[in-house]
Amino acid sequence: MPIPELVGHRGYPRQYPENTLIGIEAAIAAGARFIETDVQLTRDLIPVLFHDPDLTRICGVAGAIADYSHEELQKFSASEFERFGYKFAQTRIADLAELAGLLRRYPAVTAFIELKRISIERFDVPTVIERVWAALEPLGAQCVPISYALAPLAAARRHWPAVGAVIDRWRERRGEALCALRPEYLFCDVDGLPRFGKLQFPGAKLAVYEVVDPEIALRLAGRGVDLIETFAIGEMRRALALADAGA
Repeated sequence: MPIPELVGHRGYPRQYPENTLIGIEAAIAAGARFIETDVQLTRDLIPVLFHDPDLTRICGVAGAIADYSHEELQKFSASEFERFGYKFAQTRIADLAELAGLLRRYPAVTAFIELKRISIERFDVPTVIERVWAALEPLGAQCVPISYALAPLAAARRHWPAVGAVIDRWRERRGEALCALRPEYLFCDVDGLPRFGKLQFPGAKLAVYEVVDPEIALRLAGRGVDLIETFAIGEMRRALALADAGA
């Protein structure tokens, strides 16, 4: 029975605010060899770790990342108050350079860096790529840019040896532009997969998100999936270790 590799999706959101340094380091401490985080640019073009199109859910304030300078964003707490109350009140939005500093301490960990479409549309592809590369250049192949948008991935090949495309539906893998890109990784929403059959995309490792059920993860591994993105990295690792021991 194949056991899939797990990816700490936005760090360790089951236990910590998502896309925060404390959550990402906790995912690594829980045994993650892969983590995933989302990147957007601030108004002054600093890449920061953030998923949502606005700040409401994470920070409890109005506006989007690109509406604020990096300095202004540091005044907000990225604590996910509705979930965690005051537990992480001192946690701030992290910038990509800070993540790079963290990852330098864990060279065996690969980081998938999702380039959010909202920043690509607000600014442009060259700006996003160059700003992200400036922060991640010391890490080289330890980081893999991924995105729903294919244009930045094509541009990213100037710097990175591997890229990853993200799709919502398995049928999207047949798109002409996606096939021409020939990504080294293909990420797909678990809800967009066919119910049965092998899952393959030539030349790419397959990753599926978002999975917190170990039985589903094992079934997907049996169908050809290499990586499982999960919000519950520690709990999933323990469950899969038990399944492997009992095999």
